[in-house]
Amino acid sequence: MNWRDTEREYALEVFPKRDITLVRGEGAWVWDDEGRRYIDCVGGIGVASVGHANSAVAEAVAEQARTLVSCPGMFYNDVRARLLAELASVAPPGLTRGFLCNSGAEAVEAAIKFARLATGRAGVVSAMRGFHGRTLGALSATHKKEYRDPFEPLVPGFSFVPFNRVEKLRAAVGEDTAAVILEPVQGEGGVRAASPDYLPAARRICDEAGAVLVFDEIQTGFCRTGRMFACDRYGVTPDLLCLAKAIAGGVPMGAVLGDDRMQPPPGRHGTTFGGNPLACAAALATIRFMQDERLDERAEALGARFRERFARRQPARVRAVRQVGLMIGVELRERCRPYLEALVERGVLALPAGPTVIRLLPPLVIGEAEIDEVADALAEVLAD
Repeated sequence: MNWRDTEREYALEVFPKRDITLVRGEGAWVWDDEGRRYIDCVGGIGVASVGHANSAVAEAVAEQARTLVSCPGMFYNDVRARLLAELASVAPPGLTRGFLCNSGAEAVEAAIKFARLATGRAGVVSAMRGFHGRTLGALSATHKKEYRDPFEPLVPGFSFVPFNRVEKLRAAVGEDTAAVILEPVQGEGGVRAASPDYLPAARRICDEAGAVLVFDEIQTGFCRTGRMFACDRYGVTPDLLCLAKAIAGGVPMGAVLGDDRMQPPPGRHGTTFGGNPLACAAALATIRFMQDERLDERAEALGARFRERFARRQPARVRAVRQVGLMIGVELRERCRPYLEALVERGVLALPAGPTVIRLLPPLVIGEAEIDEVADALAEVLAD
C-alpha cells in the first residue's frame, strides 16, 4: 500500500510534506518504508532527545499501560505525584509546583491565564521573532505575520519588542503588563540566544513592574542547550516555566512550573488528558535517563564538536553559525530549502528556522561519528 497516497486522501493536511514515509527509529536514526536510513536532525522537532524507541521509555509506557492509563485531575494519582516531585527537584530554584498538560501550546495558554489571574492585568509582552504555538492565545504571543494574519482578530493585549534590547523591553512593560514571555534561545526565530544581560534585566524589569516573567523552554528544556534548562545558563529563575517536547520521550506532554504565588483558584483551568499516568510514567523514565546518561554534558560536548568540525570547512555561503549545546542554526546568505533537500540525499534530515537558517535538533544520544557525518554532509552540500 502507498501510505503517502492514503495520507493525502484522508488528512486535513496542515504541513508541507517531504516525500519520505518514516516507519521506524532507533537512537539518532530513522528508516523510511523503502529501508533507507537517515541521521535524524529533526528529532521530532526537538522531541526525541533520549533517542527513538528508547527502551527505558518503552518499558515504562508498556508497564503503565497495563496498570492505569487515564486518571482525571479530580483524583490523586501516584505516578502523577512522583512526576510533579521530580520536576520540582530538577527545576530552577523555587519552581516547586506544576500544572501538567499535553503540549507546548497548551503550556503557553495556561501560563497566560495564570499570569492574568495572578496580576489582575491583561497585557502580555513578547519578543519579535519569537514562537510560542499556534492556538489562539499562544499565537497571539507569536510574532510571525504569516502565522498570525489569517486568524485575526487574535487575543487583545499582546505587544512585541526586539529581542535582546533591554531598553525596548523596559519601555514596553508597565502597570497594565501581566506577563513577559521570552524564549532563552529563540528556536523558530533562527536559534538566537539571549545575550548575557538580557534575561537578568527582564527579571528586574518584571519585578519592578509587578509583572510575571515567563520563560518558554518548550524547545530548549531538558538538556538540549547543555543544561537541564537554558535559563540555568543565565542564573535567572522565571515565575512560570513552560515545558513540553522532550519531557516524555516522544509521548505528548506539556507542563507549566511555578510557585505558590502562581496558584490559580480551583475550577478556573483544567485538562482532560493532562497529567495522565501513561504520559507521567514516560516522563519519569525520560528524566531519569537524561540524568543517568548526563545528556546535558553530552549535548554541550557534541555541540562544540560539531561547531569545530564544521568550521574547518565552512563554505562562503554561510553567514553565521549559532550553537547552544545541540541546538544549532546555520544561517545562509540565501534560501535554505534546496540545501535541506540535498541533505536528504546524503542521509541527513534537518529543519528550517525561517527562510535562510538550517536548524539541527538531533537526539542527544547521537554519537561522535554521527555528528561528524552531519557536519561533513552539511559542509559538502553547502559547498556544491
